[in-house]
Amino acid sequence: MIYDWLYRIKRWMSYDAEIDFYYRHFPSLIEQAEFGFRPMRRSDLSVISRIEESAYEFPWEPIAFRDCLSVGYNCWVGEKAGRILSYGIVTVGAGESHILNLCVAPEVQGSGYGRRTLEKLMEVAKGYRAEMVMLEVRPTNKTAIRLYRKMGFNEIGTRKDYYPAKNGREDALVLARML
Repeated sequence: MIYDWLYRIKRWMSYDAEIDFYYRHFPSLIEQAEFGFRPMRRSDLSVISRIEESAYEFPWEPIAFRDCLSVGYNCWVGEKAGRILSYGIVTVGAGESHILNLCVAPEVQGSGYGRRTLEKLMEVAKGYRAEMVMLEVRPTNKTAIRLYRKMGFNEIGTRKDYYPAKNGREDALVLARML
């Protein structure tokens, strides 16, 4: 809550109408803008839900994101020129961290935002002195698995019937790495 409040003040104080004008009228400048992270806010949930629905066949419900914010999970968005391109949620406790959700808007997938978001979530976990990070991923999500393996994750198990699928349920691979 306090991060949200401080972020709003920072945005208000650093708002530059000239930059906003150029982004709106010269969209090619957005490519030159810096990609950065900030804490997720309730006001982001409609955009995040749209990204989630466009990225996954079985998306999280908007209430799941709201609940993550309410209980104080570490929820982050990656944005460029004020546009949310990625988001992630990580929990930390007892020396372990668990990435609950990591998503990149489909239109910018393959541009490195997934890797940078994963790095941010691991940095947050390290800040809480977590020694290990884990996550679940669909075995059919080859792109995500490739990223996780490049980032040093190893398969440590399987969760049977974890995900909904067209024909019933799909297992989840459980991946982990030391921080």
